[in-house]
Amino acid sequence: MKDRAIRTFARAGYAARGVVYLIVGGFAVLAALGGGGGGTTDAKGALRELLEQPFGQVLLGLVAAGLLAHALWRLLQGIFDADDHGRDAKALAIRGSLLVSAVVHAGLAAYAASLIVGAGSGSGGGSGNSGLARWLLEQPFGPWLLGAVGLAVIAAGAGQVWRGVSGKYRRTLSLHAYSLQRLTPVCVAGLAARGLVLAIVGLFFVIAAVEVDPSEAGGLSEALSWLRGQPYGSGLFLAVAVGLFAFGCYSLIEAACKRIGDVELSKRAAAG
Repeated sequence: MKDRAIRTFARAGYAARGVVYLIVGGFAVLAALGGGGGGTTDAKGALRELLEQPFGQVLLGLVAAGLLAHALWRLLQGIFDADDHGRDAKALAIRGSLLVSAVVHAGLAAYAASLIVGAGSGSGGGSGNSGLARWLLEQPFGPWLLGAVGLAVIAAGAGQVWRGVSGKYRRTLSLHAYSLQRLTPVCVAGLAARGLVLAIVGLFFVIAAVEVDPSEAGGLSEALSWLRGQPYGSGLFLAVAVGLFAFGCYSLIEAACKRIGDVELSKRAAAG
């Protein structure tokens, strides 16, 4: 595959992810402010909401294609090290989390496709993470495997928070210094909020491994609900909701301005 094509579908993937998080974050903000929308606090809910809009099937089809493109891009990042992370323990953990992301986004793309053909028009009942957790628990050394995935997701979340607060994300964006400075609050808030949610989801996986109970493996919606139940939970929920909307904006910024594939990805893939 040509490098230009790889960059194109990578950008399409970031854009699709941005649309999903704008919807999730927007409805979560409405829910936090008491304006409804509480049922749309996860990615599947966002996809169902998109289907209800004018030309919803067309819009959802475009987002489904973008999510599939994002899954393929994550696959390239994880397997062929498109970002040049390397092969040390830290790099392999990062690349492993990218492969998990590929599976998640491929699942969302499949769910969006099922909505278009009418197979997924129900409420979506529960987190898809419980199905993944169940499958992992059925494998040899299942609880250990599930626990390792949970720890990897926690590490990925912590890494995303650090990437935001440390400003490391700036290295990957082709923007003038002035523009980067103006966009800093959006980028930092978005990365920090999503990193926090990822870490909570990873914690759910660890709990599921310890309890050997896949139903404990919650997703985005469960993470937001857990936050809302903590002391000062209403404020935490609103802050994270705004942050998730900001992450949607950050994803759109990545779609337009991210430096993608400075190395020759097609040659690297061929070299295997």
